[in-house]
Formats: sequence, structure tokens, C-alpha cells
Amino acid sequence: MKCLFNSTISRFLLLPTLLVGCTTVGPRHAVVRNAPAQSIPVEQDLLAQMMGGEFALVRSDVPSAAQRYASAAALSQDAAIAEQATRLALAAHDYALARRGLQRWRALGGNDSGLLQVEASLALSDNNAASSMKALAALLQLPQSQGWRLLGQVLLSAQDKAAAGDLLQRLATPAALAGTPEEIWVAMSQLAYKLDHKAWAHTLADAALAKFSGSASFTWSAQLAVDDGDKAKARGLYADAIKRVPKDIRLRAGYALLLGEQGENLAAARVLAEGPQDDYSYAARAAYAARVKDKSLLQTLYKELKSQPEEDRIARAHLLGQVAELLEENDAALTWYQQAEVDSLHWFDAQMRIVVLLDGQAKHDQAQSLVHELQARSGDDPRQLVDVFLLEGELLLRNDRHDAAVEAYTRGLAALPDDIRLLYARALLAANIERSSEAERDLRRVLALKPGDFDAMNALGYTLADSNQKLDEALGLIEVALKNKPEEPAVIDSFGWVQFRLGHLDEAEQALRRAYAKQDDAEIAAHLGEVLWQRGNHDEARRIFEQARKKDAKNKSLLKTLQRLGV
Repeated sequence: MKCLFNSTISRFLLLPTLLVGCTTVGPRHAVVRNAPAQSIPVEQDLLAQMMGGEFALVRSDVPSAAQRYASAAALSQDAAIAEQATRLALAAHDYALARRGLQRWRALGGNDSGLLQVEASLALSDNNAASSMKALAALLQLPQSQGWRLLGQVLLSAQDKAAAGDLLQRLATPAALAGTPEEIWVAMSQLAYKLDHKAWAHTLADAALAKFSGSASFTWSAQLAVDDGDKAKARGLYADAIKRVPKDIRLRAGYALLLGEQGENLAAARVLAEGPQDDYSYAARAAYAARVKDKSLLQTLYKELKSQPEEDRIARAHLLGQVAELLEENDAALTWYQQAEVDSLHWFDAQMRIVVLLDGQAKHDQAQSLVHELQARSGDDPRQLVDVFLLEGELLLRNDRHDAAVEAYTRGLAALPDDIRLLYARALLAANIERSSEAERDLRRVLALKPGDFDAMNALGYTLADSNQKLDEALGLIEVALKNKPEEPAVIDSFGWVQFRLGHLDEAEQALRRAYAKQDDAEIAAHLGEVLWQRGNHDEARRIFEQARKKDAKNKSLLKTLQRLGV
């Protein structure tokens, strides 16, 4: 359950990287007194050792960084350098070096909480639960719940999760947590979950819920219920929590997410509509209403957004444009998108929608002009730049300008060589306009850049099969894709088509019938109909062709098949 650690625990338990702040004790903090004018050996040069450690960190070479900082700590009287050396040694799992660092750090007057953290970590690495317990218990004496956060860092970084969980269960008891706020209780429950002590996670969650009945404990208990597969309990918890704290947007968002995952999008939109609103709730309401195509909900939301003060309307111009589009009020949508401020997070997305709407109004020159302007402005953002080139190609294709679309993708690849999305788009277009060698070239490049791309394997296999070339290789590629995506209609279709090219009509018909049952689109229908035609089953083939023609009369693959068969 990915969402479990995105809330309370992130606020109280820093991730257990021992490199946090590791560059804060760099050369500028070194105190080098009475340095001799003459050169000294590198191993005795404090600055050189620290610089070496920093360069090792840049290379992500933690063991070398730990060794360099250990040398620096031996030369320096700065406790911060000794601390850095110790923590780097722990990160590198060089416990002998960490112990030497700890001794040096302690001798130079290290802070008590930091020393206790390292002592606890080293004791855990030695499987010395008693010593680790003693150090962690001492940490918990720190004021204002600081010790619980430090304890979390130690236990999350432990290699032996079972031992760490056992220590947590002994230390984080309801009695020990009695004087701490709700967030700490929930954070300790989340930590127990992370350490695979789920029973203890439930114990602490239940105790927190009984003690506080706050939004944090309700939300976490509901998430645990979802993880247990008890969605009814989760719904009950959320519903009860919202009655107690009706203005808590986070609670309502969590409940709406649960409802949405169960397919109850209308209920999710209504839950979010009750109570205070923010940018998230407005956007989520639009998304849930759009899923069920409920225009009355969208209209209510649209009126609500339009009634806000001008400053708020401008701040939410992108969302207003989206809702207007969902209501098929494209002229209004265009006006809203044009009001999006340049420095807003959604300005770029608004401009992209303006392009689409202009093109939809047959203002192709204006749309292309804005596309080129966005390409010029997006030069320092590769993701945006790719998006604009892809949009340009899509619009050109929509207007049957295939050569111009190829040229757009090629310009994009000139700016961003080997971008997989652009290569893929150009390859599929090339295949569609029967430039199979160009499609093959680009798809092979995609696979060279991303060998595990099963979609590209399927696309290359299909391209080879469709052009009736290298059929053994095509079959091999498609079989790998099918093994990894056994229920994907497009891959099943490719498998059926390559079997047809190989003359295996029984296997082809079986696969294509399965693909068509999963997705009755025109291209699969064209393939299945052709196989049936070749097998002499002309009546069924005609029925399938006619069904496909009703659904997509302009489908290129279908039209080619009908022409070739004279149907």
C-alpha cells in the first residue's frame, strides 16, 4: 500500500539515510590552524582528505567517502567532522570504522543525542538488543518528543528489520507514548507497519483512535483496514471521522479516494463537495464527476468556481478551462485558459489546451504558431519540449498531414536525440503509412535504449509480421511480450497476426477470437475477418467486417483488408 507512509510518518521520522546533511561539514567548516607554508603529504592534509570525501560523495562512493572522512577526523579537532565520518561509516556498513569514528567524536565533545543514535545503531548491527535498548531508551528522555523521531531514524536504518521491530514493540508501548501527541502515536504505528510488525501497528492504531479520535488516527486506521482488505470497516471509519471533523479536507479526500477505488465516483465527488474547499478538492471533484459523465455535478462545480472573487478565478483559470471543456463549452474554455498566469504551475498545460482548441476551431495556423512558440520557450525543460513536439505531430496527423508529422518528430529528435517517446511516435506513424523499414529502425533503437520495453517488442514484432518479414524474429518478440502481458488485446492480436503470416491458421483464429472478445476494435476485426475468409468462413467474416465498419468506417487496416479481399 504505497500511500501508507506519505502522511504522518514523513513529518516525524526522517528517512533513514545517514547521509542527510553530509555535505554540511565540508571544507568551509574545517578549522586548519597554523598550517605550514611548505607542502605536506596528502594523507596528512586535512583539506585534501575532506575534498576527497566530498568528491567521493558526488560519485556516490560512500565507502571511499567514509575512509576519507575518517582520515580527516583524525587530523581535525572539529567534532562535526568526526560526526560526519561516523555517520558515513554507518552508511557504508563499515562498523569497525564507525566505532573508531564514534570514539573520536565522543572525545571531541559530540552531542549526546547523536552519540546515542550511533551507539544504538552499532548495537543493532552487533545483535546486541540490550545495549541498543539502553541507548534508545535514553533518547526517549529528550524533550518535546524529539527522541521518538531519532528512534525512528535508527530503527528504519537497521538491516535486521525483525530485530528493529522487536525493539520498537518493547519501547513504543501505550504507556510509554502516554504523554506524546496523536501524531507520534500514529507515526510509531506506521513505523511498526514498515518493520513488518503489523499486529503491533494495529495495536497502536487502535489505541490512538480510542485516545484521540482525531483525523490522523482515523485516517491511518482506515488505511490499515484497506490494507487488510476490509473496505467496509475503512468506509465506516472515514464516515465516522467526517462526522466528528467535518471540515477536515484531508479526511474527505481520503474517503473520496477509497470510494473512487471502489468505483463509486459519484459518491466520491459528493463527499468532496461538502465542507471547505481547496485546489485539490476542486480538481478531484471535477475528475470524479468526469468519470461518471455527470454534467449536473460539473455544472454545479463550474458555477461555484465562477462565483469566486476575480483573484481566485484567475488562480484557478486552468481548472475552469478544464471544467468548461468537460461541459463542451469550448469557447469559454479557451477564454479561461488564456487567463492562466505565466508564473502559475498550470500555465504550460493551459497553453497546450489552447493549441488543441484553436486547432479544433480550424485555426490551424494559429495553433501551429503557438506550438512553435512553446517549443522555443520549453528549450530548458525536456519533458515539456517532448510534449510540445508530440502535440504538434498529433495535430498534423489529425489533419492528415503525415509527412509533416514525421518531420515534426524528426525535429524533436534533433533537439532531444534518443528520446523514447518521440522515437516511438515516429515509429508508429511510419508503420501506419507503410514505411516499415523506418518503423523498424526506430523501434530497434527504442529497444536498444530500453531493452525491457514489452510494448516496443510487440510493436516491432507486429511491424515485421505486417510487412511479412523476419517472421521468426517477429514471433519471438511477440511471444516475450505476450508472456509479460498475457491479457493485453493488442499483444494477443499481434500473436494471432504473426501466426497467420506463418500459415498457422488454427492458432491465428484462436488468438484473434480471444483478442476480439476482449476488444472489438476495427483493426482486430480486420485481422480476424481475414483469417476467417481464408478459411472459407465468408459469412462470419462478412458479419465481423460489417460490425467493424459500423464502429470505425475509416479505419485504414479495415479498408485495406476489404479492398484486398474484394468484400
